[in-house]
Amino acid sequence: MSEYRTPYEQRIDLVTAVVTANPSLPAGELATAILYALDHIPEKVR
Repeated sequence: MSEYRTPYEQRIDLVTAVVTANPSLPAGELATAILYALDHIPEKVR
């Protein structure tokens, strides 16, 4: 059985994945990638 993840934990996981996948991006580009990912989370999860 899978463990329940709160919406907050899901967002943390998403940001962690973006940062891990793009370690060499300049800060501005990394921030843009993070905001893009967060903007595409379904409304009910936010």
